[in-house]
Amino acid sequence: MATTATIKSPSKSTWSGGQPPMKASYGKLMMWFFLLSDAFTFSALLITYGVIRYSYPQYDPEVHGEVFKFSTEYWPIPDYVFDGVPFLHGLHLPLIFVSIMTFILILSSVTMVLAVEAGHRNDRKDVEKWMLWTIVGGLTFLGCQAWEWSHFITGKEEGLKGVADATKFFGANLVQNQYGPQGFADLFFFITGFHGTHVFSGVVLNFIVFYNVVVGTYEKRGHYEMVEKVGLYWHFVDLVWVFVFTFFYLI
Repeated sequence: MATTATIKSPSKSTWSGGQPPMKASYGKLMMWFFLLSDAFTFSALLITYGVIRYSYPQYDPEVHGEVFKFSTEYWPIPDYVFDGVPFLHGLHLPLIFVSIMTFILILSSVTMVLAVEAGHRNDRKDVEKWMLWTIVGGLTFLGCQAWEWSHFITGKEEGLKGVADATKFFGANLVQNQYGPQGFADLFFFITGFHGTHVFSGVVLNFIVFYNVVVGTYEKRGHYEMVEKVGLYWHFVDLVWVFVFTFFYLI
């Protein structure tokens, strides 16, 4: 009696190959892995900031005087450090300018969402328009950050007397800091500079994608997935800034 053996084909799992896991392309997955590793880096920087920040005493009016003054004895209050606004010299406007910077960056994230949505519709003109606005938002943020850095480096009129001698110094750099402990200036330059480098890289990537959209590269491919990939990066950069803003400027 003849018997027939039936060989069952192995069922395909998500990771058995031949199909993208979680319906995400290889490029998107690699972008997610990169962003995950970058998130660890920023988390380490912000944790370091928190540890150093709370190793110093806070300003106490009963101990240090009713009127706040910059001193290396305690951590500075951000409201008194970041209170400058272009063309409004001499006015105390705490965190106004950095709030405007934050709003511009978040707004650029909205225009990126609109660019991605236009890409899903294969609407080349809309992708061009919203990518261009995203680039403008990124460049504006970088310009604002450059002014913020120059204001921080230049310093305030009152200055701070040095510990070794009675001469006053103004502003902050990697050697001296008018606003308080040296760690405050070092962390400001490193964390905001590291984030600014990411924004600059994002602007360059956005410009490359914008150029490819204009010349019709993605239209020929039949999809705008590259816009989604740079969109993931741009949203990450914006999200990180929210944490930097919260930790460095508000706390």
